[in-house]
Amino acid sequence: MGARVLERFPAGSPRGSWPAEEYAAKRRAEGKPATVVMDLKTDAFLVVVRAPDED
Repeated sequence: MGARVLERFPAGSPRGSWPAEEYAAKRRAEGKPATVVMDLKTDAFLVVVRAPDED
């Protein structure tokens, strides 16, 4: 299973993960199953959607 990154937000932001959570909430309102995850290597919050499994 993979994921597609919709947007990246720096973790060092004064508001923390809030911008990522707000962006993900707007995508969910549009019907996209967006989730926020933390990318430790780049120190960023990522808004992702699952990519369909390819057989």
